[in-house]
Amino acid sequence: MLITQAFAQDAAPATVAPASAAADAAATPGMGDTFLTNMGLIALMFVLFYVLLIRPQQKRMKQQQTMLGALKVGDRVVTGGGLVGNISRLVSDAEVEVDLGGTKVTALRYTLSVRGSETVPDAPAK
Repeated sequence: MLITQAFAQDAAPATVAPASAAADAAATPGMGDTFLTNMGLIALMFVLFYVLLIRPQQKRMKQQQTMLGALKVGDRVVTGGGLVGNISRLVSDAEVEVDLGGTKVTALRYTLSVRGSETVPDAPAK
């Protein structure tokens, strides 16, 4: 009699368990659903990263390259070291000569940033 009651107790929850297991299975998404959700979130993160960080940086670099290509004699520039002067001569595609008010310095183009696009009129020769 004790053995049959032990089996009876195990059998009763077994008949109820499939109903609760079916409800749990319906409530939890499948592995494919969670995988797609996670991949969607990662893709969204990459899109935001591109839009907020990479694209503006590329735009700034393109503007900088355009500005460096359009440098001409008389433009007021700031060198990478913080020296402010006017371009007195374009030495080559990579170098310019900057007049710092009596001192002429050769600087690489990629180290320059334009402070203003003001052109300085040529001073009369002494």
